[in-house]
Amino acid sequence: MRKIVECVPNFSEGRDMSIIEKITDEIKKVNEIVLLDVDPGKDTNRTVVTFAGSPEAVGEAAFQAIKRASELIDMSRHSGAHPRMGATDVCPFIPVSGVTMEECAEISRKLAKRVAEELKIPMYLYEEAAATEERKSLAWIREGEYEALPEKLKQEKYRPDFGEPVFNARAGATVTGAREFLIAYNVNLNTRSVKIANKIATRIREAGRTVKNKETGEKEKIPGTLKAVRAVGWYIEEYEMAQISINLLNYKTTPLYRVFEEAERFATEFGVRVTGSELVGLIPKDAIVEAGRHFLAKQESSTGVSEKEIIRIAAHTLGLNEVSEFNPEHKIIEYRFKKPGKLASMNLIEFADELASDSPAPGGGSVAALNGSLSAGLSTMVGNLTFGKKAYSKVREEMVSISEKGQKLKEFFLEAIDKDTDAFNKIMNAFSLPKNTEEDQIARNQAIQDATKEATLIPFTVLEKCRDAAELALIAAEKGNQNSLSDSGVSGLTASAAAEGALYNVMINLEGIVDEEFKKDLSQKAIAIFKHVEETVAKIKGLMYNELKIEL
Repeated sequence: MRKIVECVPNFSEGRDMSIIEKITDEIKKVNEIVLLDVDPGKDTNRTVVTFAGSPEAVGEAAFQAIKRASELIDMSRHSGAHPRMGATDVCPFIPVSGVTMEECAEISRKLAKRVAEELKIPMYLYEEAAATEERKSLAWIREGEYEALPEKLKQEKYRPDFGEPVFNARAGATVTGAREFLIAYNVNLNTRSVKIANKIATRIREAGRTVKNKETGEKEKIPGTLKAVRAVGWYIEEYEMAQISINLLNYKTTPLYRVFEEAERFATEFGVRVTGSELVGLIPKDAIVEAGRHFLAKQESSTGVSEKEIIRIAAHTLGLNEVSEFNPEHKIIEYRFKKPGKLASMNLIEFADELASDSPAPGGGSVAALNGSLSAGLSTMVGNLTFGKKAYSKVREEMVSISEKGQKLKEFFLEAIDKDTDAFNKIMNAFSLPKNTEEDQIARNQAIQDATKEATLIPFTVLEKCRDAAELALIAAEKGNQNSLSDSGVSGLTASAAAEGALYNVMINLEGIVDEEFKKDLSQKAIAIFKHVEETVAKIKGLMYNELKIEL
């Protein structure tokens, strides 16, 4: 899984776009960074910038942006409606995929240390990076805002987490930390009534509502039904409808589908209907996929379908296209980084033609990975064709598991088609490096070795996944729909072909590696895995010959 971290710095400038552009230009200069959104506010005099990338790149981009902001924004002249205490007021890091909250907290600590040392800006840590419970609260740290900083810095309880307690009149102070992904989400209602929208909002939001006790006359607080949810009702003239405007603070605590269904439940209670919903900004893939799986399960349909279909079901059920277009390629944050492989994106004719050309790549390694994807796809198909059949009710859950695992394996193998060819090209590039001097030769030889090791490890990982593919094929053959028995058999054969092809590629690449320990270790592991695959596929063949009455 690719490591992706989101960063959402808030800069205390929302009126002069030339300043904001100079700050965002620094962000865009950093490799592996995608600038996702720039949202300026004139009244607040504040701009919220959203970008994402690898952990290392995000930390670097954040530093460069804070540095440029400190040069361009003078807090001693700043005014605006939004609370603030620094040129870069707050800079949170959010885990998106392949990273933990603690890793994001560590990014914020490293950033805070560097900013304090190099830029002399007092730095505070909040949320999941906070050193104390009270410092988790941004409001507590920012109390009194920029104007209160000179006196606050004299107090021990407000001492910065990094940096000296010295007032920086131009840059102020900055808060950084780690938090969960915030999903901005609106639920559409078939009414113009803000009053009804507010009633629903107060029922679902964690803060709940205040009511008057009929017996005592005292006010009582009744909490809402959903944790980590903020909500309010409003009317959108453009859409001619009322909406429940929601900030979902932690979709892992309260899933997106739960918010939608609770809004539906209370809407019915107040005599209105939910007609759809709207995502404002981006959403993590996990959140939308979880919703799709939930709705499929409610339909008693198999969840072992493609990711594309799961997301389609989620978007359709949530009505995400009612007031604005929901384009997964734009709205799902991971997809903004997804670059479809050249080979995997080809149709069958194009791929076969490319394979048959005079170029050495794609070659056997890519074809081995392709066979792996075919094996996983066939096992997934058998699982889905078995799911829901009364005669196979006892293996219902096992078939769902096969299909879900098969989908993941299929995606892995499809990505490996291009990875194998890319690795081969890296070896060729290494061979083309200059070798004029002794230093050139040493650097070239090292580059060749590094590239060859990478090119060896890719088919090795394909071989490892072939073991999983073969085991899925065996379960499909033994327990799956018998009308699809031949499909399970072919799944076993393609797993075997993929495994043996991957083994060939491992062994031929090992010949070019000088690290004898690496060669010995990897070759032993590869042969052991291949033997396991062949043993598994032999069981499938035995079952095929027996059930299909094949005599050779």
